[in-house]
Amino acid sequence: MDELRKIEQEVRQCTGCPLSSDRTNAVPGKGNSKAKVLFIGEGPGKDEDAKGEPFVGAAGKFLTQLIESIGLTRDDVFIANVVKCRPPNNRDPFPEEIEACWPYLLKQVKALRPQLVVTLGRHSMDRFLPGLKISEAHGQAKTYKGLWQPKQVYLPLYHPAAALYDPKKRDVLFEDFKEIPKILKKMANTKEDDS
Repeated sequence: MDELRKIEQEVRQCTGCPLSSDRTNAVPGKGNSKAKVLFIGEGPGKDEDAKGEPFVGAAGKFLTQLIESIGLTRDDVFIANVVKCRPPNNRDPFPEEIEACWPYLLKQVKALRPQLVVTLGRHSMDRFLPGLKISEAHGQAKTYKGLWQPKQVYLPLYHPAAALYDPKKRDVLFEDFKEIPKILKKMANTKEDDS
């Protein structure tokens, strides 16, 4: 069994925090095991809890549009969340819930070895790029300590749900997404220069 399937089974059986008692389904993550881009959201919502997959509700439909706007599909990327079970009433995850899920996310990042980690929303960004403000950092590639290598490239973005409540963020997200292929191209060129 490959590592991602093993992690998925562990997440689905997890009872490591109180969120597990209210869930319909845990939401381990889904996507291409060889993805260059890993998207990390905050936590599952009602639709995700019902289906057991990340980003399948209204925010997920918008995320799909954003991914397709740069010539990729959901089959090209991997999508996960900081917490794997839905917080009640879609409240922000508590620090102890984030800590309980962290080992799973850490294992997923190490198994995937993505070139680029795209954080969606402030809870995801805070986990990887502490001390930044999303309103100032969104759309700007950041190099910070990596989880499977010494340095990792991150791209903090607004959560797609933010555009559902604030239509101005919709255009911002489409613009920020244009950075993803630029970053990947720059990384590919850097690798060629190193060889």
